[in-house]
Amino acid sequence: MRYTPRLQGRKLIIPSFFFIIALCVLAFINEIRFGSLLSFGRCALSNVPMNNGSSETPLFSSSSSSSSGDNEIRILVGILTLPDQYPRRHFLRMIYGTQAIPNGIKIDVKFVFCNLTKEDQKVLVALEIMRYDDIIILNCNENMNKGKTYTYFSSLPDLFNETDSPNPPYHYIMKADDDIYIRLENLVASLKPLPREDLYYGYVIPCQSMDPFVHYMSGMVT
Repeated sequence: MRYTPRLQGRKLIIPSFFFIIALCVLAFINEIRFGSLLSFGRCALSNVPMNNGSSETPLFSSSSSSSSGDNEIRILVGILTLPDQYPRRHFLRMIYGTQAIPNGIKIDVKFVFCNLTKEDQKVLVALEIMRYDDIIILNCNENMNKGKTYTYFSSLPDLFNETDSPNPPYHYIMKADDDIYIRLENLVASLKPLPREDLYYGYVIPCQSMDPFVHYMSGMVT
């Protein structure tokens, strides 16, 4: 029996038809799952304080034990990053979690970025906040050189104004980027002999310059 091209084409129509139906069903199921996850993320964000410069309770993540006394040092490391940098945040959480913190030292490492603009960000960042509680969301549009650092520093007094927290909540506030690695023990050792008020601490770029008003500071502690 000879198979003509027309007969072979008819035999391919039925499998193709069922294949298209299967794709439609799969797409419909994924749409339902994403819609449910999106609703969950919106619900989570509605119950989570967004650190946007208001007086709401801040998101807080403690990374070391502390003890009272004059030798106690409390440091906040704010890592400026972007909402979509999920793998980088997970990597930094892992490597900072391997560092040993001296007794009496409290170091909180938090990730800082501006308002969320995409639906998937609202879902995934909400899940991050629920899991790690180490994100600060500023009330600003995402930018590099248009005031993000200023918004970060100027928002902190309102973010950490709880009456039952230590006074001050932190002795040093640090701004860092998500492409650097800080040796926390060395950072503590370098800060111990320094004053805890009116301190601006960091390296000048280029490194051979000692003038803080030339170019910019590579990392900063205040």
